[in-house]
Amino acid sequence: MTNIRLDAATEPRVGEELPLEKLNDYLHAAIPGFGNIIQVGQFGGGYSNLTYLLQTTDHAYVLRRPPFGAKDIKKGHDMAREYQILSTLSQAGYRKIPQTILCCADESILGCPFYLMEKVEGLILRGKMGHKLAIPAEKMRQLSYSLIDALVELHQIDIVETGLIQIGKPEGYIQRQVEGWSKRYEAAQTDEIPQMLELASWLRRHLPPESRPSLIHNDFKYDNAILHPDTLEIIALLDWEMSTVGDPLMDLGTCLSYWCEANDADFEKTFNVSWLPGNLTRQEIAAYYQEKSGRDTSNILYFYVFGLFKNAVIMQQIYSRYKKGYTKDERFALLIFGVQELAKKAIVAVEKEKI
Repeated sequence: MTNIRLDAATEPRVGEELPLEKLNDYLHAAIPGFGNIIQVGQFGGGYSNLTYLLQTTDHAYVLRRPPFGAKDIKKGHDMAREYQILSTLSQAGYRKIPQTILCCADESILGCPFYLMEKVEGLILRGKMGHKLAIPAEKMRQLSYSLIDALVELHQIDIVETGLIQIGKPEGYIQRQVEGWSKRYEAAQTDEIPQMLELASWLRRHLPPESRPSLIHNDFKYDNAILHPDTLEIIALLDWEMSTVGDPLMDLGTCLSYWCEANDADFEKTFNVSWLPGNLTRQEIAAYYQEKSGRDTSNILYFYVFGLFKNAVIMQQIYSRYKKGYTKDERFALLIFGVQELAKKAIVAVEKEKI
């Protein structure tokens, strides 16, 4: 049915290797019967936290650590927080996540906090695969429905009963996000991009009333979902770093900001496979989400524009770390172009009043 390969780890990038002897010693002491790490790989799809495959004789584990230079970003890349969110979700009976194993706050091991979780085997639809995939349009359409079903399911989790309400402050969430991401842009700015300042101003001026809060993933897209190799059923969701509690329409807006369509620019198509035949359009997703969740999406333009703005700021932060020499990953050199493109796209959406 498809020609997708299992998500593969490759040789760690230069400068991002793990101190294997020190890590082995620590894990031997922390986990009874852990064994020896015989192979280390790095998953290369992400642009933020670094993710590694640790292979022992009997088991495969995934290690997550912050990127180099992350200390420059306040309140970002908090491994202990991400670990706690996954652990709380597991305790609440939510199963679409990898099971956590261990969290280490001792920075003498890797020079930063990190955590360990199980390796979930499956397929991940990364944007770079777009021109190589052979998924029938009807299957792709069903998959896009399934992705939004999973988002609605997340938003229906009882944040009070599970204790997840403790991970954030839902009151005033939208305004804090707008102010926070505007300040993060100013802190990471390297180039003059007038549209980014214009967007920050527009978002402040058009703050909407907040709806009932929920758990929000904040990075919900195809390449953070692991699919069953045969059925393409969603079996796990990844990258909970930015998860919190707040207005779920902010989550939907971020999801839509990743959701490129066939007529969108080639640059955007490298970040998602949502432009392939069969996928829902952004407008169809907003309508389907409203139908399934019962929440009003008539003001989805605001949340979509915020999603584009936030993604542009994230790219700016990564590009800033690259410019400062914290990473030698050459993919990051072009991200300033991405900041410009997303800013322009958001301005056009505002002018046309269309997502």
